[in-house]
Amino acid sequence: MAIDIQDALFEADDMTLEDIPAVMEIEKTAFPIPWPEQAYRHEILENRNGYFIVVRLNKAATAVETDQRQVSRKLFGRLTGRPSRTVAPRPILGFAGMWMLVDEGHISTIASRTDWRGRGVGELLLVTLLREAQRRSAIFATLEVRVNNVVAQNLYRKYGFTEVGRRRRYYRDNDEDALIMTVENFVEPEYRAQLDALEQALRAKLARQAA
Repeated sequence: MAIDIQDALFEADDMTLEDIPAVMEIEKTAFPIPWPEQAYRHEILENRNGYFIVVRLNKAATAVETDQRQVSRKLFGRLTGRPSRTVAPRPILGFAGMWMLVDEGHISTIASRTDWRGRGVGELLLVTLLREAQRRSAIFATLEVRVNNVVAQNLYRKYGFTEVGRRRRYYRDNDEDALIMTVENFVEPEYRAQLDALEQALRAKLARQAA
């Protein structure tokens, strides 16, 4: 079921089997050791404690992008004599996943398409996961992040995550450490108010981009 953010450029949706090829394309550009396709099939079909989502362009934005690409493809076809191809609707711009482990919402993955980074996709994914963790009565949220991924760390700190530990040589591709980050006051009214304010600011940002 889509998560409705009115007048936004993007919308979040549950990941489906049909989304996996697009998810894998992003996965391969985002991570040195990508998850296998079967892992996503398992999360969608078998893991009752998993929550995996994608972010798409909303329908209005998709129509504009599709029209622009069709014009470009038709021009290319006239110049080269090759037939233009239909543009696939509703492109996936990012994805994320979370596991509910008793009372913990453990964020397992977040990634966005390289040409859409810095435009609110990752933040929308994070907000959606945190809201779902609240809906499922999580007491706290956790994640791991590379020690050198300062951009991601800054986003997580914005949403109240703090460093609580380190996993040495956690990432197999280069033996980089992982920071363990947690929101420990997840159920407190102060954090809920903070999350409300951050979500409203994100809504306003996405609405400005859509305009």
